[in-house]
Amino acid sequence: MSALQTSSSDVPTLLVKIFGKDRPGITAGLFDTLAAFSVDVVDIEQVVTRGRMVLCALVTEPPAGLEGEVRSTVHSWAESMKMQAEIISGIGDNRPRGLGRSLVTVLGHPLTAQATAAVAAKITKAGGNIDRIFRLAKYPVTAVEFAVSGVETEPLRTALVTGAAALGVDVAVVGAGLYRRAQRLVVMDVDSTLIQDEVIELFAAHAGCEDEVAEVTAAAMRGELDFEQSLHARVALLAGLDASVVDKVRAEVRLTPGARTLIRTLKRLGYQVGVVSGGFTQVTDDLQERLGLDFAQANTLEIVDGRLTGRVTGEIVDRAGKARLLRRFAAEAGVPLSQTVAIGDGANDLDMLNAAGLGVAFNAKPVVREAAHTAVNVPFLDTVLYLLGITREEVEAAETHDEQ
Repeated sequence: MSALQTSSSDVPTLLVKIFGKDRPGITAGLFDTLAAFSVDVVDIEQVVTRGRMVLCALVTEPPAGLEGEVRSTVHSWAESMKMQAEIISGIGDNRPRGLGRSLVTVLGHPLTAQATAAVAAKITKAGGNIDRIFRLAKYPVTAVEFAVSGVETEPLRTALVTGAAALGVDVAVVGAGLYRRAQRLVVMDVDSTLIQDEVIELFAAHAGCEDEVAEVTAAAMRGELDFEQSLHARVALLAGLDASVVDKVRAEVRLTPGARTLIRTLKRLGYQVGVVSGGFTQVTDDLQERLGLDFAQANTLEIVDGRLTGRVTGEIVDRAGKARLLRRFAAEAGVPLSQTVAIGDGANDLDMLNAAGLGVAFNAKPVVREAAHTAVNVPFLDTVLYLLGITREEVEAAETHDEQ
């Protein structure tokens, strides 16, 4: 029976640390060297930063009388590779991790040392221990992921998300586990989230009442006005517009930077993607077709005899309606609500953000940032991928594969 099979915490072990300039063959060379001494591998950790490697191998103690030979052999091999070696005797494996497993994603543009120190200190104060740190992306933002144990996800989220904006970073906290890469449903708001525009303002520009509509829209998004009442008031100003304006507005819509990348990547991973909007089906139906969305729901402008009547028809998609549609889409997709991600910017998105397993406030109003699970305050929608543990390298590799 090997030392590993005994699973004893008091088995003597050696921590072998190799560091220096990275090059192919280092890992294979180290373990070829150790193999001559019949040791078992307990743990391995390797990190490469700016071409410098740190390789740590925790192995069982060699047979009696051979530790000195192991040390000299490893040091000689390291010198031959122009590397340095450090070997530390000890007992057992890493200490058991505390209960509670979470993944903390930190986005910075840039990510400062001060902000990183503050996040790490908050993790410690909350009772957590940082087990690993991994960089997810270096552009368009710096994104790093902390694996944290010793504290449950909800209190850790509360401790870290509060005050994150003051540090100049965005922080997301999710529970660790197999579900991280399981199939998900991602549902987005449209205006000022999936697209850069407020669609009703684009219509209003053609009606000559853009400023008036924009003022009402802003008040509604801040939560100062009832959304349904404000919708009817704004749409009434569009009465008489020729229906040909729909095609003009569709052509004017600008996708948010990173929107296509976000959706393409999610679809490649087998996720389902939808939109819910307080805007209009005349635009969202076009977006659904262009982007390959699985779900889309919005209000519908009434058109009679080739002109807008100034009214909407059918079920109103308001704040409560968005949350209701999230649940409906999840049921149709066969995805538990806990596996849904909602993204939005306005007060009418709050119910949806709070109902989802992960609610992301995207460049949102203050009232939304404070209430959502996490916030993204950079103008790149594909940064949401990092909150799901997807790296920039994985995104780029998928893009390259599709181009071939």
